[in-house]
Amino acid sequence: MDEISVRDEIAAFVAERDWAQFHSPENLAKSIAIEAGELLECYQWNADADTDRVSDELADVLTYCILLADRLGVDPNQIVLDKLAKTREKYPVNKSRGRSDKYDVL
Repeated sequence: MDEISVRDEIAAFVAERDWAQFHSPENLAKSIAIEAGELLECYQWNADADTDRVSDELADVLTYCILLADRLGVDPNQIVLDKLAKTREKYPVNKSRGRSDKYDVL
């Protein structure tokens, strides 16, 4: 059997339900924010959140991120690598190692 990617599994799930019609970039971005809020809620009153609940909420965030990337026609892996390259320039190791200061304070 061929290996099916996470992206393909999500696309099949959405297609089976005819939900792509609801997946405008705006709606997907809203859904990411909503699900990120639910992820944060896991830690609202306790720093030791339930790992299963956190995993479920994180999966929802990632799913919507993958859907938005697909809708925009961008490769999630590539945009993360591109952003990481930009961030490396802002935060050189010799100035930022072990520090949480913003790049304009380093």
